[in-house]
Order: sequence, then structure tokens, then C-alpha cells
Amino acid sequence: MSITATELKMNLSKYLLMAETEDVFITKNGKIVAKLTNPFQKRVDVAKSLFGVLPATLTLEQAMKERVELL
Repeated sequence: MSITATELKMNLSKYLLMAETEDVFITKNGKIVAKLTNPFQKRVDVAKSLFGVLPATLTLEQAMKERVELL
């Protein structure tokens, strides 16, 4: 998302919340001058990529047992 510096000033809390999930580019005179971003976004992306990796029918205990057997 791209917003103006004036828009950022008027709605800072809104854009801080938005920056948790997406990059917010701040423009001044039509040029990008800054970016709000989540410093932990890579961790969030990795966690999201793991959703659905285990079958829904697999219990936590079964997954833990499988993990131990692999070691």
C-alpha cells in the first residue's frame, strides 16, 4: 500500500496496525520516502507457510512420536 505523508500523519495508528501484515510505503511529492514494515514479517511468513503441512487427522501426539522416530 502506498500513502502520502499527510495521510500517515492523520491516521498513524491505522497504518501502524496495517504494517503488521503488509508493507506501507510513504510518499512525499509523489516519491517514496519511507516504508513501514513488520520487523518480524519473515517469521510470520514462515509460520503461515507451515499451516496445512500436517494432515488434519494427525494428532499432536502422533506428530511428536513421528518427530522423535526421525531423530
